[in-house]
Amino acid sequence: MSAQANIETQKKFGEAVNTGQLELLRDLISSDSVDHDPSPNQGTGPEGYIRFFTMMRSAFPDMKVTVETLLADEDKVAFAYTLTGTHQGTFMTVEPTGKTIKARGMQISKFENGKMTERWGSSDELGILKQLGVQLKEI
Repeated sequence: MSAQANIETQKKFGEAVNTGQLELLRDLISSDSVDHDPSPNQGTGPEGYIRFFTMMRSAFPDMKVTVETLLADEDKVAFAYTLTGTHQGTFMTVEPTGKTIKARGMQISKFENGKMTERWGSSDELGILKQLGVQLKEI
């Protein structure tokens, strides 16, 4: 596939996440896709991503992922993003606070035959917890 085709698939992934139409991920992610940085209890393949983003949208119903910069080649798309949302549901055992969050992250996705087959990524989860007012004990 071309870099442009992979970018289009990645954009559809983002639209599904931002609109909550998570069932669309089944058409964009390979059934044997590997997430190298999965969330706890995420699971594998498209269903794992659906489970993860269902949890995130439950915690932050107005969640929005905005791509800040994007690079692509024939089989990978890399991007930096900003995640925003209002904490209205439980997130990592933290009960709703009503606070808004803004966090940065990065992701690299690998594609084959128009579907995502691998993902590497990192989000500022510590920053999110701090914005929610979670007191972290000194180690």
